Amino acid sequence: MASLKDIQRKIAAVKKTQQITRAMNMVAASKLRGAQTRMENFRPYAGKFAEVMGSLAGRIEGDIHPFLVQPEEVKKIELLAFSSDRGLCGSFNMNVIDAVSKFEARKRSEGVEVTLTLVGRKLRDFFRRRNVNLRKAYTDVMTSFDYAISAAISREAMDIFLQGEVDEVWAYYTHFEGMGRQKPQLMRVLPIAPAENKEGDLSGMEYLCEPSLESMMIDLLPKSVEIQIYNFMLETSTSEHSARMAAMDNATKNCKEMITDLTLAFNKARQAAITTELMDIVGGAEALRS
Repeated sequence: MASLKDIQRKIAAVKKTQQITRAMNMVAASKLRGAQTRMENFRPYAGKFAEVMGSLAGRIEGDIHPFLVQPEEVKKIELLAFSSDRGLCGSFNMNVIDAVSKFEARKRSEGVEVTLTLVGRKLRDFFRRRNVNLRKAYTDVMTSFDYAISAAISREAMDIFLQGEVDEVWAYYTHFEGMGRQKPQLMRVLPIAPAENKEGDLSGMEYLCEPSLESMMIDLLPKSVEIQIYNFMLETSTSEHSARMAAMDNATKNCKEMITDLTLAFNKARQAAITTELMDIVGGAEALRS
């Protein structure tokens, strides 16, 4: 059994850890409010923009812009993946890493070459030690909420697509579904597929365009890619703070349980020490009496 001093030292250490995890939980909650507000304000705009672009893409010839031309055969794919720059957020980063690894392995087994553009330090640190085709990595950008950064990432993806280096551009990001649920999602960014009209679906309504539909699409298609990439970054950042807040809350609860268990062990050890001392006293008294 551990000594009383050892148990007291462990209790003090766990209490300090509990203070740290509680403070980190409060910081994550504060950052989450700001990130969630930005994400919820931008999500409807990004969703409607993608809906309109898909509807318009189905009304024009695909050859007016390379972003609308569907490839006959896919041989090369560019994958944009988003993670956090810091850890201590539970399984958030590992879920993205696992999803990207499975996607890359599956496409490689199908004979498709996959190049990676990674946004986030955790993804970069994991895949730079693996045998993958890493094109570029961005770090320390997920907390800035800077549209210029997403525009730069988008332009690079659009450039390699226009130059014919890849046939498709895909993105893996974490979709924020709620405080207790963040789900990695895969979405094709380029080429833009026409929307499928379903019965009773108003998204297939006809839009009146001025100037011509073709000229407007040429201007809006690059903008559409930038908006989607920025939305992916906002979703991932919000999911990160939510996952970190939940992880720190669980860590604080675990510290509380450890303190309770250690306190119980300390009391048992103290009672055992008192009992031992009493037995020694009684034994000594009996020896003197005899």
